[in-house]
Amino acid sequence: MLSTALRTLRTRWVTFVGSFVALSLGVALIAVMGLALASSLDAPDRRPERFAAAPVVVKGVNTLRVPTPIGDRKQKLARPNAVPAPVVEKLRRLGKVVEDRSYAVRARGGPDDLVGHPWSTAAFARYELVDGRAPKAADEVVVSGDWAVPGERVRTDLGTVRVVGTVGSLGFEDAVFHTDARAAELAPHSVQLVVEASADAVRKAVDAGSGVSVLTGDRRRLADADPDRDSEAITAMNAMFGTAGGVTGFVSVFVVASTFAFAVAQRKREFGLLRTAGATPGQIRRMVFAEAVVVGVLASAAGCVLGAYGAPWLAEWVVEGGLAPSWFTIGDHTWPYHMAFWTGLFVALCGVVAASWRAGKTGPTEALREASVDTRTMTWGRWLFGAGLLVTAVVTLALALFGDPGDLLHRKTYTSRPMLLITAVALLAPVLVGPLTRLIAWLPAQLPGASGMLVRENAAAGIRRTAAIAAPVLVTVALAGSLLGATATLNEAKATETRDQTAAAFVLSPAGDAGFDAAAVERMREVPGAEVSATSTSAVYVLEEGVALIRSDARAADPALLADTVRMPVTAGKVSDLDDDSIIVNEEWEKHSVGQRVDVWLGDGTRKSLKIAAVMAIGTGNNGVYVTPANAAGAPVDRVDVALADGADRSAVAAGLRKAMGSSGGEVFTKEQWVRATYPETNRTTRIGFLLVLGIALLYTGISLANTMVMATSDRIRDLAVLRLAGATRWQVLRVVGAEALMVVAVGGILGLLVAGLNLLGMWGALGILSVWTPIAIPWATLGAVVGACAVLAVVSAVVPAGLSLRRRAVELAGVHE
Repeated sequence: MLSTALRTLRTRWVTFVGSFVALSLGVALIAVMGLALASSLDAPDRRPERFAAAPVVVKGVNTLRVPTPIGDRKQKLARPNAVPAPVVEKLRRLGKVVEDRSYAVRARGGPDDLVGHPWSTAAFARYELVDGRAPKAADEVVVSGDWAVPGERVRTDLGTVRVVGTVGSLGFEDAVFHTDARAAELAPHSVQLVVEASADAVRKAVDAGSGVSVLTGDRRRLADADPDRDSEAITAMNAMFGTAGGVTGFVSVFVVASTFAFAVAQRKREFGLLRTAGATPGQIRRMVFAEAVVVGVLASAAGCVLGAYGAPWLAEWVVEGGLAPSWFTIGDHTWPYHMAFWTGLFVALCGVVAASWRAGKTGPTEALREASVDTRTMTWGRWLFGAGLLVTAVVTLALALFGDPGDLLHRKTYTSRPMLLITAVALLAPVLVGPLTRLIAWLPAQLPGASGMLVRENAAAGIRRTAAIAAPVLVTVALAGSLLGATATLNEAKATETRDQTAAAFVLSPAGDAGFDAAAVERMREVPGAEVSATSTSAVYVLEEGVALIRSDARAADPALLADTVRMPVTAGKVSDLDDDSIIVNEEWEKHSVGQRVDVWLGDGTRKSLKIAAVMAIGTGNNGVYVTPANAAGAPVDRVDVALADGADRSAVAAGLRKAMGSSGGEVFTKEQWVRATYPETNRTTRIGFLLVLGIALLYTGISLANTMVMATSDRIRDLAVLRLAGATRWQVLRVVGAEALMVVAVGGILGLLVAGLNLLGMWGALGILSVWTPIAIPWATLGAVVGACAVLAVVSAVVPAGLSLRRRAVELAGVHE
């Protein structure tokens, strides 16, 4: 059988080239992902950046630790604690103490990620003046990089400043340095400081029970902004490539299975001749398996070579795109190649299982058949698996809707769920192809001439061919619609929540991290016709089931004013019952009954028992909880909602609010402006991951389409010759071939849209159960581009080989023997 398989591969290479290319690319991607994963496991520790030259850094408590039966649970505090004043006094006796502060800065013409610091901390990062001098006045700054020059006046969200000096960029931040006094005004809350003294002396001065951290050596990196960003970036990158790998494996099996199934259907007469010559069904199956083994081994080996060349390029790309740390490179590992090779071979064998079984069932009489009409396209196995997967998809969706609808909004769920429906619809495609082709071709068939009728009847007669060509289009359209539609629908749902819950006429947002000061808020309250509700961002932590420390975003607000400016989705209790001894939670909490008491930790780590005053719907997960300002001590006012009193003039109130903000800066948004300004955007890593997934699917679609169309056209040379002998011109025949290709792509596009619609309908139902009614967002432009690309490729892949074959005389073509 192996020698027969090798001869078959040599003579029918067109049949197998598509599977070879698809499988080798899939193996290459698996190898690349494996190499990236292996290289990220031995990541080096990040070295100190901002405090590389600091003697000792003392950091206040910024982590909540809660003991549980299975060990301490940890969460970062929303409001890290400052170093206690008595400790600071002790440290001042040891040497100079420099308080550190950080705050966001937005400057016209400057980088988007500008961050401000006190000038006295610049030396600890080894910044050196390149030009100019140090800042001395409140409106003077020193900047890093070359985006501004000394003497230039720059408008920022913190006021107009004059650049008096520049320092060289160190690569890890774009900095703006104010005087220490101005930095203290912009960021009053300091959580860490530098002590110019010996580490031993500092440790002796710090009370062991205070929870304050003394950082020296490489541990000084913990004082940098987001010290865990490397591990978080690696985790996000691995998740992205893990998703891409899952889709790669799925689409690889799909393409290989579809190609082998179509190849077997084309070779019925060949298998019939082998059966007539005495071959047993088992020998036929073994031959098909041997072909798959040969293709699998060669493609897997080629994929491993491609992966070795592609991995360094991909590592460079993710670093340049900011998806991985700058140190990330591909190391010297061997296990990813083994994983990729054997996975590729396994995929090839999985893809040929159904095809080999069908090949073994070919009878000797198939060698005598002349008709090209497909019969018995739906075997009992195809019915069983197709219907089973469809029922599984429906049942699991129903269970999720009635059990945990929020799970349908998670990325892992809406990424994997479409694959179940895609496979089910692809298996049942022969049942759907007939009615769809007749529906699509109904109008063209009514037009004068025989072209429309020929297109309809050819597609309906070759159901297996039509289903095989439509399958890759189905995969790509379904994935594009499901993934991009899910993120767009979820973003629109979050915007709908914001719109529905905002009852205020105006929303005020501060310019800097310091928020609005008390004086500015008081001035706003004095604006005639303005009913002001000032709120702060914080967090609360709760231990659920005794082992899980859960963080919930919280807003601190005055309950007397809250109801006038926010429409809270309350399902039980009353907002007005909120006080310093209570909390408003959502239904996602383990305890969510009005009157129950829950033990929580506030944003600064203080433990407190609070009574549940009201319960909100879960929504998209952003409803969070509400507390009073007394339970969010130190949190700055970062949002002010303003309702209009009866008879108040909107323009006059807006002008008064802008004047009340004064030098603190900020913006006054109308309700619709606020919704647009805060409209959620898909996470950058998620977006790139989806584009990578869709790129893989589109690549496989192109390979499968081109291969299957060439196979189908080469198998129909005699049919085309008959059309020529019947009087059709060469261009008429090519138009029929092109129209058939377009119709098959339309069938795949409709089936893919059906799958995407069902997936998005499930998400829409979940949002409705969670009390968020929002329209389904379908990415029509992307779907149109995908279908258009598939149509162009299908037409070219069908018309070009047909045109080349029609160069020969029709009589010669009609006499070709297989």
